[in-house]
Amino acid sequence: MISLKNKIAIVTGASRATGIGTAICRSLARLGADIFFTHWYAFDEAEGNGGEKDWPEQLRKELEDLGVRASHMEADFADVETPALIMEQVERSLGHATILINNATYCVPSNYKSLNINILDQHYAVNNRGPILLSTEFASRFEKNQIKGTSGRIIFMVSKGPDPNNLAYIATKGALIGLIEPLSVGLAPLQITVNGFDPGPTDSGWMDEQMKAGFLPMFPMGRIGLPEDAAKAINFLASDDSQWITGQVIKSEGGFLGK
Repeated sequence: MISLKNKIAIVTGASRATGIGTAICRSLARLGADIFFTHWYAFDEAEGNGGEKDWPEQLRKELEDLGVRASHMEADFADVETPALIMEQVERSLGHATILINNATYCVPSNYKSLNINILDQHYAVNNRGPILLSTEFASRFEKNQIKGTSGRIIFMVSKGPDPNNLAYIATKGALIGLIEPLSVGLAPLQITVNGFDPGPTDSGWMDEQMKAGFLPMFPMGRIGLPEDAAKAINFLASDDSQWITGQVIKSEGGFLGK
């Protein structure tokens, strides 16, 4: 059985009870990992799927009830100082992290008519600059504090597809996919693996009933993906058993046909 006891995991973007980030926090905690998670209420309230202001403290208590330590902070990835601030807060509250799940994301609709520099820059700041700099900061601190025989994990949540109404989102997620292989080579001497994870369309709170009806026929297993599906796979990628898997983008989509 997989165990993450004595590991410290960072999970970005755990702002909602129904989100993938929250499911990952719960799943890693059940395996024994201490959890540091980030959230950004302002986005979920204004442009996301509805924010819950008291949710972070609820989640912290829930994770602690599972027998692990947990801490959190608000993190706006549009701020260039955020990656360093996250790592500093992790070390102050829990210690030196060995697992980083880059889950926080920014997504607003954009097509060839509506896409402009402001939309593109906001997607780039949150989806590219933030997680890339957080990952390099994580790796630098891991190298400085690495205990012999300890390995590290960096996982980027990615996406793709032919959706013409999400140009900025898909373009910036594609940039992460392009980064994964070369970064994995650079960090291999530190025993840090770097992988991407594509969960496909997931019912994490953003789908209305019409969307679900449209997606369902494209899932040959007869149901739409759930946040828990992604979390189960992340368990393995975060574990010691996945040490020989690096530089990969893993699609975990239940055979989704809408490529």
